[in-house]
Amino acid sequence: MSGIDQPARRYSAGHRRFTIYVSWSYPAESGAPLHVLDNRFSAMWEVRRVGWPAFEWAADPQTYLQGISGTLELFFRDWKLFQTTVADVTGHPVPLIQRIDQAGYKHPLDERVLGDVDTLLVFSLDHQCTQQEATQEEIEAVRHFVEREETCLVVGPHHDIGNTADLQVREMEYRHHGDPLVPRQQRFGTFGLSLLHGLGIPVENRYGLSPARVDGTSEPAPLSIARDLDTRRLLEGVTTFVPHPHLPHYEVLPGGSDVRVLAKQPLNPHAPPHPFTAAGNRELNALLWLPPGNGHAGDVLVIDSTQFTGSLFGSSESLQRFWRNLASW
Repeated sequence: MSGIDQPARRYSAGHRRFTIYVSWSYPAESGAPLHVLDNRFSAMWEVRRVGWPAFEWAADPQTYLQGISGTLELFFRDWKLFQTTVADVTGHPVPLIQRIDQAGYKHPLDERVLGDVDTLLVFSLDHQCTQQEATQEEIEAVRHFVEREETCLVVGPHHDIGNTADLQVREMEYRHHGDPLVPRQQRFGTFGLSLLHGLGIPVENRYGLSPARVDGTSEPAPLSIARDLDTRRLLEGVTTFVPHPHLPHYEVLPGGSDVRVLAKQPLNPHAPPHPFTAAGNRELNALLWLPPGNGHAGDVLVIDSTQFTGSLFGSSESLQRFWRNLASW
C-alpha cells in the first residue's frame, strides 16, 4: 500500500475510539477585536447580558474569563456530556484536540491524531476570516484514514450567515433566526469545507436557519427521517436533534449522487422570511451520509457540530440515543 501505512484494526464496533478535532485557532478566535461586529464569537460579558440571568454563575472575573475566551470555554464544558456518553458505551475516553490551542501549539491532522482513531469528529467552528484551511498533506492523511474499514469521519461545518454584500439580505437573515448574539455576518467552516472538497465530497453549509418547534414549547419539531436509506440504523430510536436556534442547511452540490440525506429538520413557519424559505423550502438538510464506496471503506457523515453539545442548547434523550448509536455503529 502506498502512502501512510494503515494501522491494524484493534477494536470491535462496540469499543470504538473517538477523537474530537476542533479546527479553530483558539488564539485567533479569542483575540478577535471586540470593536468588529461581525465574524467573531460573543464575549462572555455579552452572553451574560443577552442571556441574563442564565449565565450569572460565570460573573466573577476571578473565577471565569469574561472575554471571548470565556465563551469558547463554554464549548469545552458543553462537549463533556457527549464525551462521557461515548466513553460509557465504548470504554475509551474521548480526547479533544484543537488545531491551534491556547498555548499556540499547532496540531495538524496527521497520523499522530489519526493513527489510533476509529471515529474522527471534525468540529469546524473556525470563522472563515481566520483562514484555517486543510493542507494537501492533511487531506491525504484523512483520505488514508477513511480507506480503513469501519472508520467513520464526521465533519460539522457550522452555519454561514450573511454570505452576501447586500446589507438588506443580511438583516433579513438576522431577523429570521432571531438570535441577538449572532451578528449580521458570521461565516464558519473553512477547514471543514476544504476537507470535504479535498476528499471530493460536494457538500456546503448554507445559511443559519430557524428550526421549527413543537407549538407552544421550546422543543424541536420531529425530524423528517429517510429510514429506508438509514440501512445502518444510525437514527434508530431518534426523533429529534438539539433545539439550536440557527442551523445550517447542508446543500448537496452537483456530483453528489452518492450522498444520502438521512434527516431533514422542518423550518420554523412562524419565523420572519428568509431567502431560503422564500424560494419554497420548508426543511433543511440536517444529516448527510456517504456510505463506503468509491475508494473509501469508511463512512462519512456531515452534521452540525452543535448536535454534540449538552446543556448549552439542550440535550434530549433522543439526541443522546443518536450519540450512543454512533458510538456502537
